[in-house]
Amino acid sequence: MKLLIRKMKKEDMSKVTKIATESWHGTYDGIIPRIIQDNFLSQAYNSKMLEIRYLQTPFYVAELNGEIVGFANYSNINNDRSIELSAIYLHPCYKNMGIGSELLYKGIQELKAELIYVNVETANDIGITFYNAKGFQIVDEFDDDFDGHILKTTRMVLKI
Repeated sequence: MKLLIRKMKKEDMSKVTKIATESWHGTYDGIIPRIIQDNFLSQAYNSKMLEIRYLQTPFYVAELNGEIVGFANYSNINNDRSIELSAIYLHPCYKNMGIGSELLYKGIQELKAELIYVNVETANDIGITFYNAKGFQIVDEFDDDFDGHILKTTRMVLKI
């Protein structure tokens, strides 16, 4: 198994969109109605938005044996040395292999932040468990209006 975590390239965008879609459906079916998921995905992962994120923010892909199987997108570092982990998704076939951890560690190594924040849907048990295992602490819980669907959201932070 040869895993490479690298910066996303423009030609990776269609694969990133596919992974986002498959990961979202696998994670959020039963939590977020499919139509709301699809609306979000079409807005956040269309080619125009991905190009903006690719050009303006740290965006990494996980390549396993030459195939892109996951990605992570961070914000740029803030004045207080904090960043947001805005997305970390794996193709469902590649979960529990340490790839998500490597995407997180790449951001820690390269971005040199002191705090990493992430918002997780509270019912996303897999996500909450992952972040807890990495040392993230809960700092807030709130309701979030997500395209007319109220989500319970957990905000977590990792102190580096």
